[in-house]
Amino acid sequence: MNLHFDLFDLKLFTYVAEASSLTRGADRACISLAAASTRIKQMEEAIGGKLLNRTAQGVNLTAAGSAVLYHAKRVMQQMEHLRCDMQDFGKGIKGHVRVFANTSSITEYLPEKLAGFLTRHPAVQVDLREYLSEEIVRLVADGSADIGILAGDVHTGQFDAWSFGRNQLVLALPAGHPLADAGAAAFVDTLGEQHVGLHHGSAIHRFLMRKAELAGQGYSPRIQVSSFEAICLMIEAGVGVGVLPASSARRLAKALRITIVPLTDHWAERELKIVTRSRELLPASARELLDHLAQPG
Repeated sequence: MNLHFDLFDLKLFTYVAEASSLTRGADRACISLAAASTRIKQMEEAIGGKLLNRTAQGVNLTAAGSAVLYHAKRVMQQMEHLRCDMQDFGKGIKGHVRVFANTSSITEYLPEKLAGFLTRHPAVQVDLREYLSEEIVRLVADGSADIGILAGDVHTGQFDAWSFGRNQLVLALPAGHPLADAGAAAFVDTLGEQHVGLHHGSAIHRFLMRKAELAGQGYSPRIQVSSFEAICLMIEAGVGVGVLPASSARRLAKALRITIVPLTDHWAERELKIVTRSRELLPASARELLDHLAQPG
């Protein structure tokens, strides 16, 4: 098999596959339909099989075509990363690391960790984004992220993984709230209460929505704010109750009149993990950050 696909071939094939149309794919690639058809035909000849099934309604992928599309998208994604990194180098940046993490990691653990690393590596740029743990697995797998930090029992067998500590979700209540007398509470038993939560786009909000849906109920906070501190201020004022990481709740409880009780749900106790597809394949700056994050303490 003599594969000599160039980047334009891969981009063209991606456009055709996404549009389910050779004509629309050719238009997006700014070439004629005849030229696009010839290029696709040459790709098929190179692999010795069909990539597209042509119908009156357009085209759809064969099994081989699906495989080519998967790899083509990864190649194009890596080329985009290369372009961004080269732009950064031109601006004096010596490294660009993409870190995708869950809410708790971003708010509680990463600020101090990243501050120390960035102080010692002033020419390294970190792109930090918030996602659900399940989304982080997918984004690390497809190369969108260099490093992922996630929580819970998400399957990570395909990755290199390191412990990043433990994280517990707890229930914060106004002082004197009846639920405090029980000493602990199940999340489903709190859903009849008015909740204070983070904004819709936060990973922890979407996580709690999912847990409520699995219990056959809804999670719709009475008010949504931008930080765990704001949640606790609202709880102290009697607006409602809220679920947040124990580390945040305990720190804020020192200054606010709130009560903290553990959640009895098994998912409330979560191990934090650092994951990457392969440490050895990471750029040097990403390996240095990974090693820094994986250090205990």
